Amino acid sequence: MSDKKSYQQILKTTSLFGGVQFFSILISIIRTKLIAVFIGPAGMGIIALLNSTLGVLSSISGLGIETSAVKNISENYKNEDLKTVSKTIQTVKKIVFFTGILGMVLTFVFSKALSIITFGNPDQTFSFAILSVTVLFKLLSSGQLAVLQGLRSFRFLAKANLYGNLFGLLFSIPLYYFLKIDAILPTIIITSFSSLIFSFYYSNKIKIEKEKIPNSALLLEGKLIVKLGFMLTISSVLTLLSTYLVQIYVGKTGGFEQVGFYNAGFTLLNSYVGIIFTVMSTDYFPKLSAINSDNEKIRESVEQQAYVSVLIIMPIIVLFLAFSPLIVKIIYTSKFYEIIPMVSIGIIGMLFRAVSWSMGFILIAKGDSKMFVKTAIGFNVLFLMLNILGYYFYSLEGLGISFSLYFLIHFIGLKMITKKRYSFYFENQFYKIYSICIAISASAFLIQYITNPVLKFGLMIVVVLISILFSISQIHKKINLSEIFTSFVQRKKDKNDSE
Repeated sequence: MSDKKSYQQILKTTSLFGGVQFFSILISIIRTKLIAVFIGPAGMGIIALLNSTLGVLSSISGLGIETSAVKNISENYKNEDLKTVSKTIQTVKKIVFFTGILGMVLTFVFSKALSIITFGNPDQTFSFAILSVTVLFKLLSSGQLAVLQGLRSFRFLAKANLYGNLFGLLFSIPLYYFLKIDAILPTIIITSFSSLIFSFYYSNKIKIEKEKIPNSALLLEGKLIVKLGFMLTISSVLTLLSTYLVQIYVGKTGGFEQVGFYNAGFTLLNSYVGIIFTVMSTDYFPKLSAINSDNEKIRESVEQQAYVSVLIIMPIIVLFLAFSPLIVKIIYTSKFYEIIPMVSIGIIGMLFRAVSWSMGFILIAKGDSKMFVKTAIGFNVLFLMLNILGYYFYSLEGLGISFSLYFLIHFIGLKMITKKRYSFYFENQFYKIYSICIAISASAFLIQYITNPVLKFGLMIVVVLISILFSISQIHKKINLSEIFTSFVQRKKDKNDSE
């Protein structure tokens, strides 16, 4: 595939999922707004702790199947021939059923202990017991979505995500309105069940050849999937656990309201700004897995992905810095203005994250499980330490500092590891573009501290325009945007003429 076609494929997938994720973000914003208005920061803190605990349990019992399954399916799926991959798909679906049951039982049995660990008392025992079913829903759903992603059935995958979120929201609105804080449990259950229904519906649209698989073959195939999945589980659990421990530390030090602020800030960074990584990984990871034996192809693919990621995320960062008070007020309420310093510093870290995220997939695509586990342990210990120190010394603003510092170290660390193990490097042209993006983002950050409102607003508008124009011009050099636009208009015209 030529460089031009590669960049076009990245942008095509990004635009497809970007449109879907725009609506998903809108749904999430409405849900977050409901939570902020009806139950406030303290209620948001309770939801964050419940979801974090369930996330850790899902990750442990899920054995990383949702990611390892994508890798195995992508590797075995050749020339759009479902025969070659049907056995893998059937194996994945059987494994996630058993892991889902296991997760549900574990959550139910240890519900009292979970309440004491998370909230410091047994008051939420009933909540965890009831919510145990969501662990089953989540794992079954993630298994179906992994099949769609591995087969690169992106339209079905996009629809499953969109409709699952939409129907979950529609049922949540009246519950929050009438029940207030008592709506927390039913909305979590309904949202997870809605995702499950649509993931099954669209996954079943893929017609595979069902055949009876001998237990020996099932065990062999399952062993390959679970082996990598187990390593991924360690990483996933460590990530969730470190976030979970930070939330508990913040809760015990500053109370539920501070946990609510912490969660609100990082929801902005990870779920709204960081959604671009989720969007692009949908096609990026299966593609990288399919070429994992060729280091040069991997190097080219990673550099292309990093290039596009940086150019897309940079104007988003600048726009966010320019309008952060308005964004916080729209998504939450004015009560959440406390998180503005945290997210304004933290969002600079997204530029480092864009590149380290692109490199991080190399280890997974290659199945380098030992190094993956080592880096997961090291980076998560670092993440935990930086966040605790950041909050201890500078409160919420310190969490923003620790976030950016962590991803800078993460970027440098992965750069050294991938160079040594896989001879990976970025070309000088990439570093030139990257340096300019950092300079533009840093300028927007510094302009925030200008006290003269007219000068501040004027300079910020200039930087916003520069960021957008620079990104468009650099992407245009790679794929000729005018040619794509002309082709798109012509297809629409031909379609209308035929009708």
